[in-house]
Amino acid sequence: MKILYLARHAKSSWKYPNLDDFERPLNKRGRRNAPFMGSILKKLKVAPDLVISSPANRAATTARIIADTINYPLEKIQYSESIYGSSEYDLINVIQQVDTAVNKVMLVSHNPAITDLANTIGDSNISNIPTCGVCCVDLNISSWVKFGDQRGKLKFFEFPKKHTS
Repeated sequence: MKILYLARHAKSSWKYPNLDDFERPLNKRGRRNAPFMGSILKKLKVAPDLVISSPANRAATTARIIADTINYPLEKIQYSESIYGSSEYDLINVIQQVDTAVNKVMLVSHNPAITDLANTIGDSNISNIPTCGVCCVDLNISSWVKFGDQRGKLKFFEFPKKHTS
């Protein structure tokens, strides 16, 4: 049994229109929602063995904030260039490279790929993983090499607006 947490980066800022997309930072709401979602994940006892993130500023910052909140060592976060600007198939390839000894992986990525991946591997339709949303899928596989061959069971789907009015 393997567990995959799919997280979309928190809300990013468009305050600096000349800034390259890769460098866009989190906005005020994003800086508020990332630790909030980290606290929700901590209550759910989320404890990944590995966190893999897009190196884009908004995703990497989200990964660090959530990791810090759930007590995952920041120096162990892996950054993969192939996550930025990717498709769901690129994400599948990233996950298939994970060592078999790792049982729980958190992937911090971007839309539409993260929502497409959730719908490819999960047993429930998710129309959109909103910014800072996280879903968890239990997978009946023994090795990440087999990832993507069958659907898993959606364990939870959390996002900031689910907890605010």
